[in-house]
Amino acid sequence: MSSTRNPGRFAGLLYVLFSIPGVFAMVYAPSKLIVHGNAAATANNIAASETLFRLSIAAQLISQAGFIFVVLALYDLLKGVNRRYASLMVTLVVASIPIAFLNELNSIAALLLVRGADFLSIVEKPQRDALAMLFLNLHFQGFVVDEIFFGLWLLPLALLVYESRLLPRLLGVWLAIDGLAWIILSLTGILLPRYYDNVFRWAQPAFFGEVAFMLWLVIKGARSPALDAAGFSPAVS
Repeated sequence: MSSTRNPGRFAGLLYVLFSIPGVFAMVYAPSKLIVHGNAAATANNIAASETLFRLSIAAQLISQAGFIFVVLALYDLLKGVNRRYASLMVTLVVASIPIAFLNELNSIAALLLVRGADFLSIVEKPQRDALAMLFLNLHFQGFVVDEIFFGLWLLPLALLVYESRLLPRLLGVWLAIDGLAWIILSLTGILLPRYYDNVFRWAQPAFFGEVAFMLWLVIKGARSPALDAAGFSPAVS
Protein backbone atom coordinates (compact mmCIF):
# COMPACT_ATOMS: atom_id res chain seq x y z
CA MET A 1 0.00 0.00 0.00
CA SER A 2 1.44 3.39 -0.97
CA SER A 3 2.13 6.15 1.54
CA THR A 4 -0.39 8.32 -0.33
CA ARG A 5 -3.19 5.87 0.42
CA ASN A 6 -1.79 5.27 3.90
CA PRO A 7 -0.15 8.43 5.30
CA GLY A 8 0.38 6.69 8.63
CA ARG A 9 3.06 4.55 7.04
CA PHE A 10 4.80 7.65 5.68
CA ALA A 11 4.80 9.20 9.17
CA GLY A 12 6.17 5.96 10.61
CA LEU A 13 8.99 5.81 8.07
CA LEU A 14 10.01 9.38 8.88
CA TYR A 15 9.84 8.53 12.57
CA VAL A 16 12.25 5.61 12.14
CA LEU A 17 14.53 7.54 9.79
CA PHE A 18 15.15 10.39 12.21
CA SER A 19 15.20 8.20 15.32
CA ILE A 20 18.27 6.30 14.10
CA PRO A 21 20.71 9.25 14.34
CA GLY A 22 19.15 10.14 17.70
CA VAL A 23 19.90 6.69 19.10
CA PHE A 24 23.43 6.91 17.71
CA ALA A 25 24.00 10.29 19.37
CA MET A 26 22.37 9.59 22.73
CA VAL A 27 23.19 5.91 23.25
CA TYR A 28 25.93 4.48 21.05
CA ALA A 29 28.49 7.32 20.98
CA PRO A 30 28.38 8.09 24.74
CA SER A 31 28.77 4.40 25.55
CA LYS A 32 32.02 4.36 23.56
CA LEU A 33 33.45 7.66 24.76
CA ILE A 34 32.29 8.66 28.22
CA VAL A 35 33.78 7.03 31.31
CA HIS A 36 31.68 8.17 34.24
CA GLY A 37 33.73 9.64 37.05
CA ASN A 38 36.97 9.64 35.05
CA ALA A 39 37.64 12.93 33.29
CA ALA A 40 41.08 11.94 31.98
CA ALA A 41 39.87 8.68 30.40
CA THR A 42 36.88 10.44 28.84
CA ALA A 43 39.07 13.19 27.41
CA ASN A 44 41.51 10.63 25.99
CA ASN A 45 38.65 8.71 24.38
CA ILE A 46 37.27 11.86 22.75
CA ALA A 47 40.73 12.88 21.53
CA ALA A 48 41.31 9.41 20.07
CA SER A 49 37.85 9.24 18.48
CA GLU A 50 37.17 12.85 17.61
CA THR A 51 35.34 11.90 14.43
CA LEU A 52 32.91 9.75 16.39
CA PHE A 53 32.29 12.58 18.85
CA ARG A 54 31.68 15.08 16.03
CA LEU A 55 29.36 12.62 14.30
CA SER A 56 27.35 12.31 17.51
CA ILE A 57 26.87 16.09 17.60
CA ALA A 58 25.85 16.20 13.94
CA ALA A 59 23.54 13.22 14.36
CA GLN A 60 21.76 14.88 17.27
CA LEU A 61 21.21 18.05 15.25
CA ILE A 62 19.93 16.07 12.26
CA SER A 63 17.60 14.03 14.45
CA GLN A 64 16.15 17.09 16.15
CA ALA A 65 15.69 19.05 12.94
CA GLY A 66 14.19 16.03 11.21
CA PHE A 67 11.68 15.56 13.98
CA ILE A 68 9.92 18.71 12.80
CA PHE A 69 8.95 16.77 9.67
CA VAL A 70 7.91 13.77 11.77
CA VAL A 71 5.50 15.78 13.90
CA LEU A 72 4.12 17.58 10.84
CA ALA A 73 3.40 14.20 9.24
CA LEU A 74 1.63 13.11 12.42
CA TYR A 75 -0.28 16.39 12.41
CA ASP A 76 -1.48 15.75 8.86
CA LEU A 77 -2.50 12.24 9.87
CA LEU A 78 -4.40 13.16 13.03
CA LYS A 79 -5.58 16.77 12.64
CA GLY A 80 -9.01 15.52 11.59
CA VAL A 81 -9.45 13.92 15.02
CA ASN A 82 -8.90 17.09 17.03
CA ARG A 83 -7.09 20.04 15.49
CA ARG A 84 -6.44 21.68 18.86
CA TYR A 85 -4.67 18.63 20.26
CA ALA A 86 -2.74 18.21 17.00
CA SER A 87 -1.59 21.85 17.10
CA LEU A 88 -0.55 21.49 20.76
CA MET A 89 1.47 18.40 19.84
CA VAL A 90 3.37 20.33 17.15
CA THR A 91 3.92 23.33 19.45
CA LEU A 92 5.46 21.20 22.20
CA VAL A 93 7.85 19.50 19.79
CA VAL A 94 8.91 22.80 18.23
CA ALA A 95 9.48 24.27 21.70
CA SER A 96 11.87 21.46 22.61
CA ILE A 97 14.12 21.70 19.57
CA PRO A 98 15.92 25.01 20.43
CA ILE A 99 16.79 23.54 23.83
CA ALA A 100 18.35 20.50 22.16
CA PHE A 101 20.27 22.64 19.64
CA LEU A 102 21.67 24.98 22.29
CA ASN A 103 22.56 22.00 24.46
CA GLU A 104 24.97 20.75 21.79
CA LEU A 105 27.12 23.80 22.49
CA ASN A 106 28.13 22.03 25.70
CA SER A 107 29.50 19.14 23.65
CA ILE A 108 31.32 21.53 21.33
CA ALA A 109 32.85 23.29 24.36
CA ALA A 110 34.02 19.93 25.72
CA LEU A 111 35.62 19.12 22.37
CA LEU A 112 37.48 22.46 22.29
CA LEU A 113 38.86 21.78 25.75
CA VAL A 114 39.98 18.27 24.84
CA ARG A 115 41.69 19.46 21.67
CA GLY A 116 43.58 22.11 23.68
CA ALA A 117 43.45 25.06 21.30
CA ASP A 118 46.33 27.55 21.43
CA PHE A 119 44.47 30.01 23.64
CA LEU A 120 44.03 27.19 26.19
CA SER A 121 47.74 26.43 26.44
CA ILE A 122 47.97 28.28 29.76
CA VAL A 123 45.54 25.76 31.28
CA GLU A 124 47.03 22.45 32.39
CA LYS A 125 45.66 19.28 30.78
CA PRO A 126 44.11 17.84 33.98
CA GLN A 127 42.23 21.09 34.43
CA ARG A 128 41.07 21.06 30.80
CA ASP A 129 39.93 17.47 31.19
CA ALA A 130 37.96 18.39 34.30
CA LEU A 131 36.34 21.34 32.53
CA ALA A 132 35.50 19.12 29.55
CA MET A 133 33.82 16.68 31.91
CA LEU A 134 31.88 19.58 33.42
CA PHE A 135 30.53 20.54 30.00
CA LEU A 136 29.62 16.93 29.27
CA ASN A 137 27.74 16.83 32.57
CA LEU A 138 25.98 20.06 31.59
CA HIS A 139 25.08 18.43 28.28
CA PHE A 140 23.46 15.58 30.18
CA GLN A 141 21.60 18.05 32.39
CA GLY A 142 20.34 19.84 29.30
CA PHE A 143 19.04 16.50 28.11
CA VAL A 144 17.28 16.03 31.46
CA VAL A 145 15.59 19.43 31.06
CA ASP A 146 14.46 18.57 27.53
CA GLU A 147 13.00 15.27 28.71
CA ILE A 148 9.99 17.10 30.08
CA PHE A 149 9.09 17.99 26.48
CA PHE A 150 9.78 14.39 25.42
CA GLY A 151 6.87 13.58 27.69
CA LEU A 152 4.58 16.56 27.17
CA TRP A 153 4.22 16.16 23.41
CA LEU A 154 3.25 12.50 23.83
CA LEU A 155 0.17 13.41 25.89
CA PRO A 156 -1.80 15.15 23.09
CA LEU A 157 -0.54 12.47 20.69
CA ALA A 158 -1.90 9.80 23.04
CA LEU A 159 -5.31 11.50 23.12
CA LEU A 160 -5.35 11.76 19.33
CA VAL A 161 -4.44 8.09 18.90
CA TYR A 162 -7.01 7.00 21.48
CA GLU A 163 -9.82 9.02 19.91
CA SER A 164 -8.95 8.37 16.27
CA ARG A 165 -10.14 4.74 16.06
CA LEU A 166 -7.58 4.47 13.23
CA LEU A 167 -5.04 2.89 15.56
CA PRO A 168 -5.38 0.51 18.51
CA ARG A 169 -6.52 2.35 21.63
CA LEU A 170 -3.90 0.41 23.58
CA LEU A 171 -1.24 2.43 21.75
CA GLY A 172 -2.87 5.63 22.97
CA VAL A 173 -2.85 4.41 26.57
CA TRP A 174 0.77 3.25 26.26
CA LEU A 175 1.82 6.61 24.78
CA ALA A 176 0.17 8.44 27.68
CA ILE A 177 2.07 6.28 30.19
CA ASP A 178 5.25 6.88 28.17
CA GLY A 179 4.72 10.65 28.29
CA LEU A 180 4.11 10.65 32.04
CA ALA A 181 7.23 8.51 32.56
CA TRP A 182 9.41 11.06 30.71
CA ILE A 183 7.97 13.93 32.75
CA ILE A 184 8.56 12.07 36.02
CA LEU A 185 12.10 11.18 34.92
CA SER A 186 12.88 14.80 34.06
CA LEU A 187 11.57 16.09 37.38
CA THR A 188 13.48 13.36 39.22
CA GLY A 189 16.71 14.44 37.52
CA ILE A 190 16.11 18.02 38.67
CA LEU A 191 14.68 17.46 42.16
CA LEU A 192 16.11 14.09 43.24
CA PRO A 193 19.06 13.38 40.93
CA ARG A 194 20.37 10.50 43.06
CA TYR A 195 17.26 8.50 42.09
CA TYR A 196 17.45 9.29 38.37
CA ASP A 197 19.11 6.04 37.30
CA ASN A 198 16.67 3.93 39.30
CA VAL A 199 13.64 5.73 37.84
CA PHE A 200 15.10 5.37 34.35
CA ARG A 201 15.44 1.61 34.78
CA TRP A 202 11.92 1.19 36.15
CA ALA A 203 10.47 3.34 33.35
CA GLN A 204 11.92 1.24 30.51
CA PRO A 205 8.64 -0.64 29.74
CA ALA A 206 6.81 2.69 29.46
CA PHE A 207 9.37 4.09 27.00
CA PHE A 208 8.67 1.24 24.59
CA GLY A 209 5.24 2.77 23.96
CA GLU A 210 6.76 5.16 21.47
CA VAL A 211 8.67 2.32 19.81
CA ALA A 212 5.47 0.26 19.53
CA PHE A 213 3.64 3.23 18.00
CA MET A 214 6.44 3.83 15.51
CA LEU A 215 6.61 0.19 14.42
CA TRP A 216 2.82 -0.08 14.14
CA LEU A 217 2.78 2.88 11.75
CA VAL A 218 5.57 1.40 9.63
CA ILE A 219 4.13 -2.12 9.48
CA LYS A 220 0.36 -1.56 9.59
CA GLY A 221 -0.02 2.13 8.87
CA ALA A 222 -3.15 4.21 9.44
CA ARG A 223 -5.27 6.18 7.02
CA SER A 224 -6.07 9.76 7.88
CA PRO A 225 -9.66 10.60 8.88
CA ALA A 226 -9.96 12.66 5.70
CA LEU A 227 -9.22 9.62 3.53
CA ASP A 228 -11.50 7.48 5.65
CA ALA A 229 -14.35 9.96 5.15
CA ALA A 230 -13.77 9.81 1.41
CA GLY A 231 -14.83 6.20 1.38
CA PHE A 232 -11.93 4.07 2.55
CA SER A 233 -12.38 1.70 5.45
CA PRO A 234 -10.12 2.26 8.46
CA ALA A 235 -6.89 0.32 8.62
CA VAL A 236 -7.70 -0.64 12.19
CA SER A 237 -11.15 -1.32 13.52
